[in-house]
Amino acid sequence: MGVTLGHRRSSEEEGIIPKDAEKRRLSRKDYGSTSADSWSDCPTCQGTGRIPRGQEGQLVAVIPCSDQRLKPRHTKLYVCVSVVVCLFICSLILFFLFPRSVSLSPVAVKSSYVFFTPTTVEMNVTNILNITNENFVTVQACNMDLQVLIADTIVGKIKISNVTTIKPRFQKAYTYVVPITIADQGLNNYCKSASIRIHTLFLHLQMTMKVNYLAHSEQLSMDTFEYIDCGSNSTVPHNI
Repeated sequence: MGVTLGHRRSSEEEGIIPKDAEKRRLSRKDYGSTSADSWSDCPTCQGTGRIPRGQEGQLVAVIPCSDQRLKPRHTKLYVCVSVVVCLFICSLILFFLFPRSVSLSPVAVKSSYVFFTPTTVEMNVTNILNITNENFVTVQACNMDLQVLIADTIVGKIKISNVTTIKPRFQKAYTYVVPITIADQGLNNYCKSASIRIHTLFLHLQMTMKVNYLAHSEQLSMDTFEYIDCGSNSTVPHNI
């Protein structure tokens, strides 16, 4: 008897589908697909190649360490840019908020008013003072103490609690009046003498002032000299 050898046709080629494949194909409509028609017999997709609906939030994807998504590009660039920006912002803050100097400088004698009493010489001297603010914030000047001396004798004194406010990077001229009383007999005779044409007195002004800015207080001081004609009124301004 002769035996003929040949290839056995698969059941799919003959149009016959296995029962297991038919069941799996019919059950596909109950699941959401995450890939194409996959027939992997994995426990997660239960042999259908699809993740069952309702389990997408419970499953965890495993990514290999060589995956490029775990190696973001330009990381060093982003870190360096962030550090530079932070340093730049800190430098700006320090530059604008760093305390700078506040200075006092005398300008001129604006006017003087002189009148005589039987025992004294009274004068009201108006002076101009420049207050310079080098800061980028407003400065509040207060507690101004001023005394006027002739030689070692105090002839005038004033105290002002609230002086003025100086804007950032600004210089402000402040005007103040100093009352002076000369009771010394020799100076009285000198100022009241009609035979003397020039009655010049050199006044020594000692000033202290407190300034507040950036939660910081500072004590300023100034010494200056000015000359006054004590024999008559003089309203002509002259430099100190």
